[in-house]
Amino acid sequence: MDAARTLASEVGITPACKALGIPRSGFYRTQARTHASAVEPTTRPSSPRALSADERQGVLDLLHADRFADQAPHEVYATLLDDGEYHCSIRTMYRILNAHTEVKERRNQLRHPVYQKPELLATAPNQVWSWDITKLLGPTTWSYFYLYVILDIFSRYVVGWMVAQAEAAALAERLISETCAKQGIEAGQLTIHADRGSSMTSKPVAFLLADLGVTKTHSRPHTSDDNPYSESQFKTLKYRPDFPERFGGIEDARSFCQDFFPWYNTAHRHTGIGLLTPAVVHYGLADEVRAARAAVLQAAYAAHPERFVRKIPVPPALPEAAWINQPKPMKQSDEARH
Repeated sequence: MDAARTLASEVGITPACKALGIPRSGFYRTQARTHASAVEPTTRPSSPRALSADERQGVLDLLHADRFADQAPHEVYATLLDDGEYHCSIRTMYRILNAHTEVKERRNQLRHPVYQKPELLATAPNQVWSWDITKLLGPTTWSYFYLYVILDIFSRYVVGWMVAQAEAAALAERLISETCAKQGIEAGQLTIHADRGSSMTSKPVAFLLADLGVTKTHSRPHTSDDNPYSESQFKTLKYRPDFPERFGGIEDARSFCQDFFPWYNTAHRHTGIGLLTPAVVHYGLADEVRAARAAVLQAAYAAHPERFVRKIPVPPALPEAAWINQPKPMKQSDEARH
């Protein structure tokens, strides 16, 4: 490119580029980069209105004083004005703090704890249960009934439920105790997950679970994704065509649930468990039902193989595990680091 510049100074840029077989655009770009690198950077002149170095240090010392250490710049500014003092604007205070990397929360205030994300795995029934309470609208405004539901996350089987007039730890304690006895839960076998409602975090429930040898976990505050199975089951309940807008009384609510939960457990084909019913999965009948389905599909294939272009049809598979917040797979760099 030096030869092109030398020749261009004698015959012009266009003839020089044609003679050397280089594009003019490349010549101009090289020229621009050369000029840009030759220009020395200039420092921005200081404004005559700017504070002097001593004045800026005085403002910084004032912000560091015990009197203002826990106050934001706008509070410091207003307090000084009330005292009859003016040093600089609020924006200048922020600039001075930013120059010393001190633009952050300076007030002394409560810090909320960092809640651990629950990560629960179930590979068989009665390993992890999820339970929650939802409101059912009563006959009048501001009247509710409370539906307690305990769900096995692997089989989606509702192992226990109860409709009550109130949300109370004593009722939850009784439901959990009776459900564990009905399912034959042994110490160290089960983990129960719930959100952070008052009944879920109550001491009676905690003491009961400790006595039963059951591990308890809780969702993070305001994080419905940490309890997805119960939330999904409540949606199935409330989106049923026969779910009423309001229940006339607690007996009406119990009567509805007495019909709904047997249907949900024994007739509802759940997409999350290979279109099987929760009862089939919970009580170990999944292989038998899938084998019968496979035989039906094999017969259909034998009768009309031309209708199945890709492969022999198979029934939907049953997932091998159910997760609450499955950990993300580690990258190779993370594995090497660990």
